[in-house]
Amino acid sequence: MRKRITDIVFLIVGNFLLAYSVSQFILPCSILSGGLAGIAILFHPFTSIPESTIITILAVILFLLGSLFLGKKFAMDTAVSTVLYPIFLFLLQKYVPVIPVDRALGAIYGGIVSGAGIGLVMRTGGSTGGMDIPPLIAQKYLHVDVSSAVIVTDTLTVLFGLWIYGLADVLIGLASVYITGKAINWVITFGSQASLSVQIISEHYEEIYMALLKELERGVTLFDAEGGYTHQPKKVILIVVDHRQYHRLLSIAETIDPNAFLITSETREVHGEGFTYGSRI
Repeated sequence: MRKRITDIVFLIVGNFLLAYSVSQFILPCSILSGGLAGIAILFHPFTSIPESTIITILAVILFLLGSLFLGKKFAMDTAVSTVLYPIFLFLLQKYVPVIPVDRALGAIYGGIVSGAGIGLVMRTGGSTGGMDIPPLIAQKYLHVDVSSAVIVTDTLTVLFGLWIYGLADVLIGLASVYITGKAINWVITFGSQASLSVQIISEHYEEIYMALLKELERGVTLFDAEGGYTHQPKKVILIVVDHRQYHRLLSIAETIDPNAFLITSETREVHGEGFTYGSRI
């Protein structure tokens, strides 16, 4: 229950921070930041539709595409953000005055705040939806690295602005994208490591490793062991996960067996499918 409450708080605060960044810095300063806000800014010179409305329409369309190609679990994980983000954006634009800042400062603080918001949502295992959906679809069907695909998508969004806004705006936008990425990485790795090796000892090891295979899509290894006191045979589960999956792993193990014994250690370097090539979650 504590974990669920924490995830709900992170989802709400994360979407609020993302909406605050867009309403206070990204849109007022017309920063080509990538994501839905960046696309809305690109379209703005060609239409009279408000940028916030463009963001909402694109969010709904991409959510439907994600639900179609990525399945029910993705839809459930993303539905909250798809609803909360446009609502927060509307309320902030209507009731919170914009703080006038220099565009360079807007790019810096917009990147920091939006990155923090996205990072909080990612820590729950969910998604903010939006422009991370096409890379996730590409990962599923083309087996590309999703983090690289997100960077490429955001960079292309910014570079398209070269013909509309000019070189100075593109340079500011690229700086904002870079700062956002750094902020996301800092938040989702805060208190954990990039890769973690986890050993799990439990009488319910079959249920746990089947749930890990299904939910995390990571390889699981079973070792034979012997209890030092009882001399009874035991099974040890070994799994290596990235930082975004660790909290989900803990939730799975504790839900199935609250008495499960877990040993977690930092893994500085991992080679193999899912970490150094192929798909990465």
